[in-house]
Amino acid sequence: MIDLRSDTVTRPSDGMRQAMAGADVGDDVFGEDPTTNRLQEKLADLFGMEASLFVPSGTMGNEVCLKCHTRPGDEVICETGAHILNYESGAAAFLSGIQLIPVRGEGGILNVAQVESLIRPIAYYYPQTAAIAIENTHNSAGGTVFPIEKIEALSRLARDRHLKFHIDGARIWNASAASGVPVARYAACCDSISVCFSKGLGAPVGSAIVGSQALITEAIRYSKIFGGGMRQVGILAAAVLYALENNLDRLAEDHANARVLGEGLAEIPGVRVNLASVQTNIVIFDIQGTGLAVPDALDHLRANDLLVVPFGQTVLRAVTHLDVARSDIEAALKIFRNVLHPN
Repeated sequence: MIDLRSDTVTRPSDGMRQAMAGADVGDDVFGEDPTTNRLQEKLADLFGMEASLFVPSGTMGNEVCLKCHTRPGDEVICETGAHILNYESGAAAFLSGIQLIPVRGEGGILNVAQVESLIRPIAYYYPQTAAIAIENTHNSAGGTVFPIEKIEALSRLARDRHLKFHIDGARIWNASAASGVPVARYAACCDSISVCFSKGLGAPVGSAIVGSQALITEAIRYSKIFGGGMRQVGILAAAVLYALENNLDRLAEDHANARVLGEGLAEIPGVRVNLASVQTNIVIFDIQGTGLAVPDALDHLRANDLLVVPFGQTVLRAVTHLDVARSDIEAALKIFRNVLHPN
């Protein structure tokens, strides 16, 4: 089975499992897990920030940051396709009592004029704008990279207007690999950044929040409230340390495989791919022109040992990752051709 549903489906390698089995552990709620502490120190250094906090998931990372940056009734400006708006089960409203105000960007990318137009005036009858949140890379836009110059411009706007600035960096590793921009430069723009290890880096579980010491001190409390207090979590932190040491440099392979996949899909009659959006490891493609309905396409692909996910009424998404080789991509394209254009 070729599984292109997501880069979250990766399994720990033998080396990663060995690192997990040999991890030195303690009670992390007491701050006594040495492997987790080492990971958090490494992340703070890598991102050029004061501190970090290992958390179970990217959703928790994002939601803890939003909680730290807002009060109930506040607003946060984000892009229409943002993960925090669409894929976190309404958590911002449920957990923090805030509103997310979406604005449609181009390829998931916002500009200063768009955001500035949505910042509320100070008046008692208005909800107050508390923060700006962006996503890099942008999942629903096809893994597009948010240009660093635009991020820096938004960062200046946030500072000038006394707003917090959060980056959902679930795939910041892919953004850095594709752009050549160090993750520390991205982090220098924001008050908080959440990063994920269970996608392109191939760890089984885990994300982190990186920011100031004051932010992380507050984040620890909210993480505990949200159920994120973990005990001998060094077993998972060891997997992340292994991933950071062994899997960062190979992300370019995933990007190259996605490009081959995107170009191959674009050659199939009836399939539309915006190749300009295939910048990292995500390929989104429209099959409306094939006459095949998405549920039927998924069934036929699965019957031929290929898995992808629906991403709209006529749209599918495929994601490359470390468990997918170039030969798998070539085999997947043959299956796509047979299913989507059998004549």
